[in-house]
Amino acid sequence: MEIRILESRDAIGVAAAELAAQALKSAIAQYHFAAIVVATGASQFEVLQHLVARDDVDWSKVDGFHLDEYVGLSADHPASFCGYLRARFVERLPLRSFYYLEGTRDPAIVCAEASEAIRDRRIDLALIGIGENGHLAFNDPPADFATDQPYIQVALDDACRQQQVGEGWFPDLESVPKYAVSMSIRQILKAKCIVCSVPDERKASAVHRTLHDPIDPSIPASILRTHDGTTLLLDQASASLLPKLS
Repeated sequence: MEIRILESRDAIGVAAAELAAQALKSAIAQYHFAAIVVATGASQFEVLQHLVARDDVDWSKVDGFHLDEYVGLSADHPASFCGYLRARFVERLPLRSFYYLEGTRDPAIVCAEASEAIRDRRIDLALIGIGENGHLAFNDPPADFATDQPYIQVALDDACRQQQVGEGWFPDLESVPKYAVSMSIRQILKAKCIVCSVPDERKASAVHRTLHDPIDPSIPASILRTHDGTTLLLDQASASLLPKLS
């Protein structure tokens, strides 16, 4: 894992977009097509803003996959990740394809179909973040490090659900769904390149635990330390609890 500490959220977005473009262009040059997994949430605002502005990627050769989605939320709900990705990514690029996770369908069927769609695919790039509770995608602690299923249904813990309220996606805790469809930990780790963007002071404790606690399901993001192709992008605030470099 490579760790970079940058000056601001926007600097994270610029760096993430540059790393993403490099990974996609490399894959297209080698294989003629590329596949990307795209995350959502507040941590990805600047990442996607800068990425969709890139004119050096042949987006017609890129297939996209959805990282996670709430169970029971329609695409027109303000907190829907389908709606988020459609507005901030998919509709702004001439992608070859994009595979959405539909929140209003039976989650068992969604998991089965999405798993079948991605199971044998080479994934060149995953754009992800880390939750305040250390989650990856919607794999809350204790995360399942063992399952080989690419997509799984998961229960959301109260810390995760409260983060969604704090970020303004829902008016109160009761409004936040209790279940989600999520890409599994092992499937995330199959990506050749992982760009993990983590801004803001509210993520500082999770960042510290990710880097300094034992690798364990109680801090799901700690597993990223086993992936040599991961770059962790932090700002000054999210890195504030890390030991100072002399």
